[in-house]
Amino acid sequence: MAVADDPQRKKEELRSFLFLTAVMVPVLSVIIVAGYGFIVWMTQLVSGPPTH
Repeated sequence: MAVADDPQRKKEELRSFLFLTAVMVPVLSVIIVAGYGFIVWMTQLVSGPPTH
């Protein structure tokens, strides 16, 4: 059983946290925004631009 103060575990947790916050969050944000933009673009290609 691992001890909570294990330096190796803390190093792993810090690395995981930095990876999630510095890499995964920006990548997921870009993918979500690009996906939404693509959906809007395809919708406008099919149904035409929005009108008043």
